[in-house]
Amino acid sequence: MAALGFSSGLPWALSGPTLRLWMASEHIGPGLIGLTANIGLPYLLKFIWAPVFDEARPLFFGRRRGWLITVQLALALAILAEAMADPAHHVPLILGLGALVAFCSASQDIIIDAWRIESFAPRLQGAALGCEVWGWRVAFLVSNAGVTALSIKTGWHVAVGLMAVLALLGPVAAYFASEPEVTREVVPSGLGARFAVAVREPLTEFLSRRGAAVAVAFILLFRLGGAFGATMLAPFYISLGFNRAAIAVASGPISLVCGLAGTALGAVLVARIGVGKALLFTALLQVVALCLYPVLGLFPHLPHILLVISAVESFTDAFSDTAFLSYLSLLCHPEHTATQYALLSSLAPLALHTVAGASGFLAAKIGFVRFFITAACAALPGILLLLVILRFYPPKPRKVTGARHSP
Repeated sequence: MAALGFSSGLPWALSGPTLRLWMASEHIGPGLIGLTANIGLPYLLKFIWAPVFDEARPLFFGRRRGWLITVQLALALAILAEAMADPAHHVPLILGLGALVAFCSASQDIIIDAWRIESFAPRLQGAALGCEVWGWRVAFLVSNAGVTALSIKTGWHVAVGLMAVLALLGPVAAYFASEPEVTREVVPSGLGARFAVAVREPLTEFLSRRGAAVAVAFILLFRLGGAFGATMLAPFYISLGFNRAAIAVASGPISLVCGLAGTALGAVLVARIGVGKALLFTALLQVVALCLYPVLGLFPHLPHILLVISAVESFTDAFSDTAFLSYLSLLCHPEHTATQYALLSSLAPLALHTVAGASGFLAAKIGFVRFFITAACAALPGILLLLVILRFYPPKPRKVTGARHSP
């Protein structure tokens, strides 16, 4: 899970924070940088092609592993193409290649999530997620702070290009993974009929549940504040006078350690007090973390404050992610794991990949300090919905089968 988590986390920064910092260092305005939020739409729309990974079986290595290896190789090529582009002179091209990286990355996430949910019992989901997020955090450090620091010596093209080489760790991890053994119901013959069932049944099964509408609303709003704030971090840091070296240090090893600690404690919290209560606790911490960015705006040019705030944000973000993803996992029916998890997890970043695209224009109009205060307030509706869920629709555990290794 840690190795697959590394493969999952590596491309995320390359179509997000690292790409934004690359564009900001090329003196591209915050309005265009804000549009990078929209190139992540594949993370939002991945439920559309998720049924392919549930229904179609590759010619080798089994349903999950076969698709995973294929997608991971395509991802490495997409990262290499992005590394060869020049955002200073070809903004549409770099945005398009960033979207291609996001598409391959989202496809990879569909399969990794399905593999995890099908392979681990409910009591181990938190631990499996913890290992995955640990790997994800390490990869994020490498492709974010690592690429930023390396770009000072080698330039952005070489630094990003090296990530394509590291992406090849994914197919190796997939090869040594175990293929889940899931008993599937008999589906109609014919490709068209099979995919109609693959799309219709996961949706109707989920929407027929009690409290489904409330759960969907909560998933949509839970990360609204964080989505707004995260999009503007790179131009915010540059506007305060921090150079790439200071930003790399702030998002480097200390933030990684804090993120790993947050993931581990999040897994422990889920096991001890349950997913619901863990979600509430970590959601409140996220609001506190968002409130720290206005403090940074009031005290610019102080690297130690940037370091502390970045460390706190990494801890609370990882802490919250473990509980949130555990909740999404419990909502999935074993027969429709890939499709339902892809649908639910694509709802979570809806704000990041839609309305957050206007965050740059809003920040330019009201200023960064007021902008981050607004982002903190945007997180409150999700907390209110969570209280409704805990009172009337508490999450329930589910059962899974074992796993076997496929040659």
